[in-house]
Amino acid sequence: MELPASTFQPELRRSLESLSPLDSYFWCGTPRRERIGTSSRLDLPVWKFPRGISASANPPHCISEVVDFEPRGFGEKGRIHFVGVGGSGLSALAMLALKQGYMVSGSDIAWSSYMDALKEAGASLFVGHSERNLHWNGEISSFPQAVVVSSAIPPENVEVLIAQSRGVPVYKRGAWLGKITKDYNLIAVSGSHGKSTTASMLAYVLKAMGDDLTAVIGAQVPQFSGGNVIYGDSHNFVLEADEYDGCFLGLLPHVAIVTNLDWEHVDIYQDKEAVKEIFRKFLERAWPEPRYNITTFGMSSYNNWQASSVSPNSHGGCDYQLCHNGHPVTVISLQIPGDHNVLNSLAVIAALNALFGDDRQIYESIDKVKSHLNNFKGISRRFEYIGKIHGCCIFDDYAHHPTEVRCVLQAARRIFPLEEILVVFQPHTYSRLAALMSEFASAFREADQVIVTEVYSARETNVWNISGEDLAMLVASPTCDFIPRLENVISELVNMVSENRQRQLVILTLGAGDITLVGRKVLRELEQKFNQESSLQFL
Repeated sequence: MELPASTFQPELRRSLESLSPLDSYFWCGTPRRERIGTSSRLDLPVWKFPRGISASANPPHCISEVVDFEPRGFGEKGRIHFVGVGGSGLSALAMLALKQGYMVSGSDIAWSSYMDALKEAGASLFVGHSERNLHWNGEISSFPQAVVVSSAIPPENVEVLIAQSRGVPVYKRGAWLGKITKDYNLIAVSGSHGKSTTASMLAYVLKAMGDDLTAVIGAQVPQFSGGNVIYGDSHNFVLEADEYDGCFLGLLPHVAIVTNLDWEHVDIYQDKEAVKEIFRKFLERAWPEPRYNITTFGMSSYNNWQASSVSPNSHGGCDYQLCHNGHPVTVISLQIPGDHNVLNSLAVIAALNALFGDDRQIYESIDKVKSHLNNFKGISRRFEYIGKIHGCCIFDDYAHHPTEVRCVLQAARRIFPLEEILVVFQPHTYSRLAALMSEFASAFREADQVIVTEVYSARETNVWNISGEDLAMLVASPTCDFIPRLENVISELVNMVSENRQRQLVILTLGAGDITLVGRKVLRELEQKFNQESSLQFL
């Protein structure tokens, strides 16, 4: 049922309107529930939700909404086939299905690192899309019980069409997420930036506090044995809830974290107003009744949970004074850097407060919470340390939006105030570069030198007729060069470091594409080069 705008409460609407990319993060929780007990290992309430509200949705380009399939029980021989399984989102759902006891098959247009872990766990995977991928062990009559499709897969995909013609239920990722989470106490982490870190940090803290929860994250988490998935037997489910393609509209969360709002998916949403509208729909579907709580968190003093006196620490992270409703609570110390991660940790604290149910319990548990926050080491591709050789340190980050670029460079400059910072940036998708060109051009000011590569096209064709060179020409400060091919970037960096080995240099590779390979290749080539030179000196 589509809810009229009048049902959207003014307080919540004002919160959405004032939300910025960097401050006034907030979460919403609702008391619209029936208490049915506590989790087995952690003294948190467990809730069952009324089923009167439909959890299905019709996001753009929806393939189908089929509601007659219920996942088979653990240990039975049901099979789920994932189309587009190589991406971060669908690979996590495939891994969860394996852990739940399903047989899993899947396909994608190219192999990815996520597929390595799935294959090792027992999935049957294919490169390319074909009808035969749907058959189990080549048996023509053997079809999966359900097909789950990535948002990047078009409706005319051959596997989708064959499955539909055979009566196999086909789900877009958002509809499947709604289905597998409907009986859980769902904590949905949404927002334009910071979802992966916030969701993984929250899941890590809950797990460390004894909650045998389930979690699905859109990035690899080194401290999770399952990579980007935790599978447990408690009622809590932490989910990274993505707004891409309206994916999160099928969810019915108990707690919804909205980290921030920004115009990120420019290929889906026309402008920031459209982004606000999709988040309004998300929250209206979650809470159609006017009984909910809103807690704000951020750097400003008007927030319920506030971080003040933020400073770098000896671990490369941040320390800050935690305040609640204007009153100092404790000092929080993080291993991960940047104001954005301070805000992510505030989101975790606010969510824990919601789960505990009252302020007294969070105050009593704050020492444990701060210890677990301190032990959290971050996730892959978020200011990830690649290595050091002589005076050169190499880091890699997923930042592919101007807001993210600014945040990671501010964090890097705080850690390395005197060193030279060289950024290698690979623009991700032509549409994003075209829409945010001027914002990108001003995002690199904390760097000393920038190299821009050619655009990583992902799913797009270049109908905008733009190039990474267009961005390089617009960057007025610092010095910026255009080197289109990654192999030439690697050669340039290797030569640069080799010529002055004592140069105090920080190389930071940024982007959501295959730029992530550059740092490791540079490090490996430098090590080989220096080892060969050392060997020759002994001859």
